[in-house]
Amino acid sequence: MYMICLAVLAGMPFSAVASAEIVVGVKPGDWIEYNVTVTGNVPEEHNVTWARIEVIAVEGKTIDIKVTSRYSDGREETATSTLNLETGQIGDDFIIPANLDNGDTFLEQYEGTITISGVEEKTYMGANRKVVYATTSQTMFYWDQSTGFLVEATSSYTDFTMTTKAEKTNMWQTQIFGIDPIIFIVPIIAVIVAVSVIFLIRKMKK
Repeated sequence: MYMICLAVLAGMPFSAVASAEIVVGVKPGDWIEYNVTVTGNVPEEHNVTWARIEVIAVEGKTIDIKVTSRYSDGREETATSTLNLETGQIGDDFIIPANLDNGDTFLEQYEGTITISGVEEKTYMGANRKVVYATTSQTMFYWDQSTGFLVEATSSYTDFTMTTKAEKTNMWQTQIFGIDPIIFIVPIIAVIVAVSVIFLIRKMKK
């Protein structure tokens, strides 16, 4: 009986921690566009060349998104979907909980529990980003760590391979030499202001 009580008590804080780890890292208006490359005998429904995922609304652990897909024949299709980070309904793993680290897990409705394999720094849209990665039965995924948004995926099927990589976003800016542009802009503005002040002082003395 004593051991059973200990087991129950030990499980209680674990459940609380697991729940707290589900962090939504996106907000309405966030979007990413992707280039999609497919090789092999590609079925028509997978013959996508470009895609865009936009966050429409966020409420609790649910995220409403709009997905636009462009196919090789030029046609476009738009669909809306509701993701739920708590239940694992995350579409094609579009968005996962934010701030996950090596060894952390999250739920995925088709694969079950997925474990983050590691964290590394990669460059996407001209900016160095910390990403987390994991492998499912058919796909190697990379997600932006701070937002949980998908940035790259390579899926291998029997007859074809599909590679998806982020090309544009409004969630971060292109860096200059790996540094945020604001770090360059502030000193430039300071120099302009200083020169203007000196010019005005000299003009007033004349």
